[in-house]
Formats: sequence, C-alpha cells, structure tokens
Amino acid sequence: MLTNHLKYWPKRLATTLPVPETSVYDNLAVSARRYPNKTAIHYYSGSITYRRFKEEVDALAGLLQQQLGVAKGDRVIIFMQNSPQFIIAYYAILRANAVVVPINPMNITEELAIYIEDSEAKIAFVAQELYDQVAPLPQRTPLQHVIVVTYSDYLEKDYDLQIPPEVLVPNRTFAGDVIYWRDAIALGLEPGPHLLGAEDMAILPYTSGTTGKPKGCVHSHQNLNTNTVSSAAWRDLTVSSVTLTTLPLYHVTGMMHSMNAPIFVGSTIVLMSRWNRDLAAALVQRHGCTHWTNISTMVVDFLANPSLSNYNVKSLLSVGGGGAPLPEAIGEKLFRLLGTHYTEGYGLSETISQTHMNPPERPKLQCIGIPIFDVDARVIDPDTLQELGPNEQGELVINGPQMLKEYWRRPEETKKAFIELEGKKFLRTGDIARYDEEGYFFMVDRVKRMINASGFKVWPAEVESVLYRHPAIQQACVIGIPDPHRGETVKAYVILKQDERGEYCEQDIIEWAKEHMAAYKYPRLVQFVDSFPMSASGKLQWRKLQEDELKKIKR
Repeated sequence: MLTNHLKYWPKRLATTLPVPETSVYDNLAVSARRYPNKTAIHYYSGSITYRRFKEEVDALAGLLQQQLGVAKGDRVIIFMQNSPQFIIAYYAILRANAVVVPINPMNITEELAIYIEDSEAKIAFVAQELYDQVAPLPQRTPLQHVIVVTYSDYLEKDYDLQIPPEVLVPNRTFAGDVIYWRDAIALGLEPGPHLLGAEDMAILPYTSGTTGKPKGCVHSHQNLNTNTVSSAAWRDLTVSSVTLTTLPLYHVTGMMHSMNAPIFVGSTIVLMSRWNRDLAAALVQRHGCTHWTNISTMVVDFLANPSLSNYNVKSLLSVGGGGAPLPEAIGEKLFRLLGTHYTEGYGLSETISQTHMNPPERPKLQCIGIPIFDVDARVIDPDTLQELGPNEQGELVINGPQMLKEYWRRPEETKKAFIELEGKKFLRTGDIARYDEEGYFFMVDRVKRMINASGFKVWPAEVESVLYRHPAIQQACVIGIPDPHRGETVKAYVILKQDERGEYCEQDIIEWAKEHMAAYKYPRLVQFVDSFPMSASGKLQWRKLQEDELKKIKR
C-alpha cells in the first residue's frame, strides 16, 4: 500500500474511519429526532423541517408497501430534476426496504425502457414535465405504477428571486392510472418494520455508458455510509453548515456530497433545480451557504459573472468538486475571492463517488488528491498488470470499502472489473493516472480515449492542459480522428474568451501549440466553437464530438 500521502494527511483526522452499521434511512431518522424543527431543505420560496421531511418519507414508504406491494429488495425509479420530492422519494424507497434507481432526467422513452427492463422496476417517481416520456412504458416494460411529482407543490410564498419556469408550473392532470404526490402524502399510511442493515442493497446507479452499454452498480448501505461519513469528515461538515446543492442528485457526486452527507450531520440543504449563476450567488448570500460541491464548469461560470461583486459570497468555506480539472487561473481567482482553495476529488459510479480528495489544508490544483480513508490506490500497466512507480502513467486501480459489490446481473462484466494484487481485490477504473513523490494522484485520461498518432500514445487531457495556458483559450476539448498517414491525429475544439474572439485564427493556436508540446502531441487541426455538448451532470461529452467527426468522414 502506498503511504507517502500520509505525510500530508489532515492532522485533524485519523486515517481510518468507522461508519454506521445501520441503513442510510437511519441517518435521517437520527437527524429528525435530534433537530425536528431545524430546516432540512430550502427550496426557492419554500422550506421543509426535519420533522416534516421524515413524516413525508414515512408516509410515502407506507404507500409503497401497503398499496403498491413493494417488498424488500424491489427496485424503484426516481426520474426527475433536483427537488424536495427527489430527496423525499429517495429516503422513502430506503424506508420501504427497497432499492433506489436514480435516472438521468434527460433520458427519452427508449433509453428509459432499457433501465426499467434491466432493473425490473415496477414503480417510478416521475416529474410531471417528464411524464410523456414514461407514459408508453407500462404497456411494454415491467413498470406498473407511476407517482407524478409537481415541483411547485413545495413553493410557499411570494419570492423576490428568480425561480426556474419549470418549477413554477402548477399541477397537471393526466389520463390513465397515475398517483399524484400530494394524494400519496395525504394518505398518511404507516410503513412496516424497517429491515435493512449495512450489507443490504441500497441503490442501483447506472454507469454513464461512455465505455459501452450502461451497467447497474450494486451498492449496499455500507458503501453509501462509507462515503457519506467520509465526505462530512473530510470537508468539516457540521450541523451548522449550509450546503448549496447545484449538482444533479441522480448523479453520485451530488447525491453523496450535497444530499446524503448534509442529512447525516443534520445540516441544511439549499436546493436548486437548474444552474443559474446569479441565483446561486444570491442564495449563498441569503442563506449563508458554507459548502458547495460542483464541477469546474460551474465555477468558471460563477466567477465569470460580471455581477458577482453585487453579492456577498464570503460565507463559502469549502468549495470543490471533480469531473474535470479546474484551470489554474480559475483556482487562483477563487482563492483571491474567498481565501479558500478549490479542492478537487475523484470517484466513479462504481465507488459511489469519492475515493480520492485533496487535503483542504494542502491541495494541489489539477490534481485528484490523495486516497481517502481506508482506500488503497495503485497505478498498473493496463496490459501486463504490473505495478508502476511514481510519475509513471498507467491504469488506476482501487481497493476500498466503497467499491461496488457487483454489476447488476452481469457476472462476466463483474469478473473483468476486478483484479487481485497482494491478495486484495482491486477495481479497474479504466482511467489513466499517475502519482507524484508525495503520493498525490493526477488524472491523465480514460484508457479508451487514448489517441494513437503514428504509434505514439497521446492522452487528450494532457494536450488540453497545455492549451489552457494560452491566454485566449477559455475551454478546450481534444479528440482523435482518423488520419491516412498517422493512423489517428489530434484535433482540438476551442472556445475563445469573449474579448479575444476575432483576435486569433485557428492556425495561430496550432503554431502556439507546436512551441509548447512535443511534435506528436500538438493538434494538427483546431476548430473554434461557441459551446461544447454537455451531459446533465455537467461533463463535457467528448465522445459526441468524436462521433460527429466520424460521421463527416463517412460522408
């Protein structure tokens, strides 16, 4: 096990972390018992106390068990944007001894059918604006019951800040056999005994599908509690903390850092359904938000807001995230504004979020940090499986208590996902990384994203990192495209800073890149664009750009 990073371990923390042997629902039950009148969720003009939160969770669990026949281990889908209903449904499913299946609200009917059929979910919580995507599915999938959600149910009064239009929409009525959220809560049905323990299955998140067909990751309550408790401890989250929740809750990063961890400690969530930089700043000022886990694109947008100086955002004590490296200049700008460093981390759906985080007391920018509590991380040669040393690039493999148990009903995929080193089971992440002499890890790229240019391996993220040094470049995305001479060649999509547009041409960027990186690495092609395709969780969809290029070539 690598130990150099322990020299830089936060002195306030032990290196190992016991976690509760109870269910994730029990975290809510404890907080509601301790702080019944404390606000659990602020949602635009509405707020929900811990007492009300638990009462509605229990009422929904009663409905699931008594009227809809949910039994231990049954899978239940949540298909909606960030909302109080997402959080309440999540904990209600767990209270009913069932399994949460969180689904990206951008999915369309045919994609939804894949998840429903694979998970065999018979029940779904669905936002009303998404109901049309679900309506055809009960006739041809296992889905039997739909509980329809209206976000505006939790708005309480006039509000002087901007509310997203979809949150303001009143209740709609649908043809067919649907259950309305308000009616379900009003029944007030009592749930049966809570039977779940640490080893029982809690959640079935699906991989993003960037390396193939989405796979369900089987996670236990112990897995979730591991990262719930570690997130709270690492980031100094306490009962008096206030978390700005902007990441989508269906995604493991938002789910763990911005929902489960605050509920575990009994603190307050300030919830946004849609990202809006002005509103985010206003909410930080109004509620005194102390913690914000995000993605780098949100921070770039937040700091680029010309109106930011109109808001007092200095209550923010902990700002960090993952998904993509934060440009160094942005990290420095954040520090000048708040006096706090941006702390990057790393995790997967397979590890229910974090396995690595930067020590807040000594972070490094564009670095995923050090292995957190009880995690053993190594770098290996992806072909020979031999362990590599400092500053050698290879595949990141992980052993830790947050690893998935298996891929849902895919024994062959599960077998391929793990290797054994020194008698321990390690998860193959499919990510190329390195670590330095101090034990800090740095992401290089996905194994599958590697570009083979004339026999040389080119990692796009490495090229992007160099391009970010150009004073006119705001964002860059590098892909490999077929080339008759080199096999593959490097192409860069570039977004220029607003005030630099028209000052540079594509060839200027190529000539600059020639001077700043090896001949086999620099982009032979550059294309200026105004935006990149992004996923709902805020990740740049490089594969979409690559697919578009391949389509052009085939024409």
